[in-house]
Amino acid sequence: MTQTIIKPSAGKALLIDGKAASTAVLERVAREAEGMKIKPGLAVVLVGEDPASQVYVRNKGRAAQSCGFHSVQHDLPATTGESELIGLIGRLNADPAIHGILVQLPLPAGIDSTKVLETISPDKDVDGFHPVNVGLLATGLVERALAPCTPAGAMLLIEEAAKALQRDISGAEAVVVGRSNIVGKPMAQMLLAKNATVTIAHSRTRDLPGVARRADILIAAVGRPEMIRGDWIKPGALVIDVGINRVPGAEPGKTRLVGDVAFAEALEVAGAITPVPGGVGPMTIAMLMANTLRAAKRGAA
Repeated sequence: MTQTIIKPSAGKALLIDGKAASTAVLERVAREAEGMKIKPGLAVVLVGEDPASQVYVRNKGRAAQSCGFHSVQHDLPATTGESELIGLIGRLNADPAIHGILVQLPLPAGIDSTKVLETISPDKDVDGFHPVNVGLLATGLVERALAPCTPAGAMLLIEEAAKALQRDISGAEAVVVGRSNIVGKPMAQMLLAKNATVTIAHSRTRDLPGVARRADILIAAVGRPEMIRGDWIKPGALVIDVGINRVPGAEPGKTRLVGDVAFAEALEVAGAITPVPGGVGPMTIAMLMANTLRAAKRGAA
């Protein structure tokens, strides 16, 4: 995969093409799914009519169908009660045709997201948010865990870029800027499992630029547009930008997407970097499909 996803750029850094990597993952998943006796099944639950959530759910459904999965979508009104939602999850847990369950977040006010996510069977928790999967990841049992999709996709890109740069992740100093349960913490656990020396930094970190400059591998997952400047980056570092931020565009009324890294500055310093858009973003849905395939294989064993 390395040759197809690592490309030259206008600057010094190589570009890590997440679109190409996600396509490769989806093609692999589709091939493996076709050879199975059962059809992997993914159920996506959407509560309410949040426009962004509707787009995400639609894209997930398309990806599932392209992989040859049994794809089911449950659209519930915003007035749905917590007990009704939990009841649906219970039925999906018991459905042998469903191997992965995803409840699209955020949920409407009045529904306890934590309680709902904990209701999903750990074996069908393809988002990787259930405490059982979180615990498996935290204790180093990565192969047993269903890992959160965004950091899992970022980890795949890190491994491919490390090959291209002829570097070893083992022993490398990695800095994760961001401590969320969805990205920062699981990202750190995955890097630890590869024997990197890991620091989790955040908004309260003293001398954050100095900590970032130590990183051979720098992961930005803080949710602040272009916060990581070029002079925060160690020359030749591998930079993974997880941030997706919408900011005003050049024309009035227009917007554009930027990451948590000042891309143009970083391009002149880093050894390899993910762009935004087109970097980590496309990997999330691809890894969701990979998790569903994995859950289906376990269910068939």
